[in-house]
Amino acid sequence: MGKKGTVGGQAVIEGVMMRGTKGIATAVRTSDGSISVEFKNVIPYTKKNKFFGLPIIRGFVSLIESLVIGIKTLNYSASFFEETSEEDEKPSKFDKFVEKILGDKANDFLLIFSLMISLVFAVAVFFILPTFLANLFSKVNSSSIALNFLEGIIRVAIFIIYIFFIGKMSDIQRVFEYHGAEHKTVFCYEDEDELTPEKASKYSRFHPRCGTNFLFLVMIVSIIIFSFTKWHSLSERIIWRIILLPLVSGVTYEIIKWMGKSESNISKLLSYPGLMLQRLTTKEPSEDQLEVAIKALKVAEGIDSEDEKSIEETEVK
Repeated sequence: MGKKGTVGGQAVIEGVMMRGTKGIATAVRTSDGSISVEFKNVIPYTKKNKFFGLPIIRGFVSLIESLVIGIKTLNYSASFFEETSEEDEKPSKFDKFVEKILGDKANDFLLIFSLMISLVFAVAVFFILPTFLANLFSKVNSSSIALNFLEGIIRVAIFIIYIFFIGKMSDIQRVFEYHGAEHKTVFCYEDEDELTPEKASKYSRFHPRCGTNFLFLVMIVSIIIFSFTKWHSLSERIIWRIILLPLVSGVTYEIIKWMGKSESNISKLLSYPGLMLQRLTTKEPSEDQLEVAIKALKVAEGIDSEDEKSIEETEVK
């Protein structure tokens, strides 16, 4: 298990993004059946700056960086399946306005805008809404501990319901299959087995370092950390939850990092709920999907130089 923890990834539209020791590679199965790969030589912010690499702090920094990379890779994969008619190619009024004001920096602005919308949605649905719903019970039970615990239960319930319903969408089911391909490929690589679809298919699609585990543990860690805040006005509680989010994500990151390396019974116990939740967020992949995931991993780790020949490479300082 010498390679354990060196590779992580994300499922995208008809493909997989892998982050390895050499950089980030996104492999996509295009409509003609071929595999297109984009490689980026990216140095994490946690390695660029010592402060960003400190425990707890590195967790929140890595979360933001992962969100940015996630949006970029999703946009890259989606670009292969966009309509090419003249009407679809015409930019919207909003796109024209942004390009007119910002020029070459328009894409950066749209990326930041998408990131902010995603963060606002996540905070509103998974943190503010549970606080609001739990507040309805404050007249029945005024105990801060009980109300914070109830808030946490509501938060976990909303998270599970959200995943369950989006998993019913056909397009998302395809993404979940690639999610399973990502996990199986990483397991195969960590076990130092031969990287082929046949070999990778025998491994589990449930991985302890999965983002699903991270998000679920965020819900649990938030119950503990938020319990130290008083149950005063609704607005005050919402402000405290937003302020403490970096701490919650940072602590969760350290737990996930430890769980990925530990074989102890405690780590297995902590991993279990997230692994079970992956029954919703991963599906069994086909060998074609495993092939895509393996391609991404090989490029991200610099394995097999012939894989590099047909790759669109982007240097990122």
